[in-house]
Formats: sequence, C-alpha cells, structure tokens
Amino acid sequence: MIKPVRSADIVEIVYDEERWRLFKELRTRALELMEVLVKQEFDPIVYGSVARGDVNKDSDVDVFVPHVVPSYKIELALREAKLDPMNREIVVATPWQLPKAHIYIEEDHSVTFPLVKPKQLELEFYHFGGAASVEQVGQAVRVPGVDKRLMLIEPTPRGHIESSVKGREAEVAKRVGVGLGIVRERVQVLTRRRDVGHTGIFIQRALAPNESFEEVFKQLIERYSGMKIRLKERLP
Repeated sequence: MIKPVRSADIVEIVYDEERWRLFKELRTRALELMEVLVKQEFDPIVYGSVARGDVNKDSDVDVFVPHVVPSYKIELALREAKLDPMNREIVVATPWQLPKAHIYIEEDHSVTFPLVKPKQLELEFYHFGGAASVEQVGQAVRVPGVDKRLMLIEPTPRGHIESSVKGREAEVAKRVGVGLGIVRERVQVLTRRRDVGHTGIFIQRALAPNESFEEVFKQLIERYSGMKIRLKERLP
C-alpha cells in the first residue's frame, strides 16, 4: 500500500521514455471513455495519476461524472460504444461518505458517479488528487494534485516536482485549486490510515446483471436506517 511520507524535501522526477509511453496509452484509454460520456452531455473528469501524469504500471483509468445521472443512460452509452461492463457495484466507504456507483469496463478502467447530490467537499476530493477535463486529456495537459503519500505533484516539461503537503496545507490548497478544508481532511484521513491501517469499506454491493443501481441503492437505504436519515435531504 502507498503510504504518506514525512519528508519536507522537494524532489524533481524526470520521466523516461517508458513512462511517457504509458502516460500516452492511459490518456488514450481515458479519452475514449470520456468522449462516450460527453456525447450524452455529461461532463466527466479523469482523476488521480492519469490526470497528474505521474503514472506507473499500477495506475488505473478512473473517470468520474460529478453529478447524479440516470444509470441506464451511462450504461446504454457504454454498450453502444462496445464498452461492455465486466462488473458493477455500489460502494459507500464509511457511513458518512458519498454513496457511489462504479462501472468497471476492465479491472483498471472504470466510470464512477454519485447516487446522491454531492457536497462541495466531496467534489473537491477529486480535484485534490488532480482532475482533468476531456479537453485537457485530449491536449495532453497535466494538472497538479496530491498523491496517496501526501506529496504534491506539480508537472514540469521533463516530469514533475514533488513536495510534502504537511505543514503547507494552505499553499497546497491554492496550487491545486481547492478549499483548505479538503486538504486538512485528506491529511487527517491518510495520516491515520498510515498509522492504523485501512479500516475497511462500510458497503460494497455487487450488482447482478438484471439489477439497476437505483433499485439496489433504494434497498440499501431501507436496510441501513442511519444512512437513510443522513442522506434524506440529498436523495434524488
């Protein structure tokens, strides 16, 4: 597991040809998926290392639609583009976090969308890690963001510069373009995860082929009454 680092050093990383090749390959896959969604008038982003550019062999293509959408529209668009899902699931990381639908085209190639209206902090979560629009992906633009080590990744023509977030939260918030609240929250969560380990996922429910996200989510809401109360004002 990737863990936060404690160093405050600033380090320049120069990419070799293989890393640039992998970046181009992952961006091509991301663009294919995003353009399918754009045609349906959604506004997807790709987030994480594919947005920042600091990719490696374990990097996933994670595309996020930042608003509630009818799941059948996304699934129909994917199937028409011959991007048939291999797996679908609903994930709620903790009882307080955003319920999300995940559609996996491949194990490392997915579309995610919220099942309730996201709060601003929940949307900023994706931009904290680095988020690129379809235009930026198509133009090979790399964006700054923070990785799971709590290192700020800032792209350069040769690769990137990385530096520690801890102790520089306000500066990092400005560079990434998010509020200070999400930076502090992620520092707290990732530091605790480093110290005590991952505590597991609250809900991870795989869907059968004949089930819809909406009907399964409704069942989960009825089953977990506490979650229903917390999400009452945000349900579509």
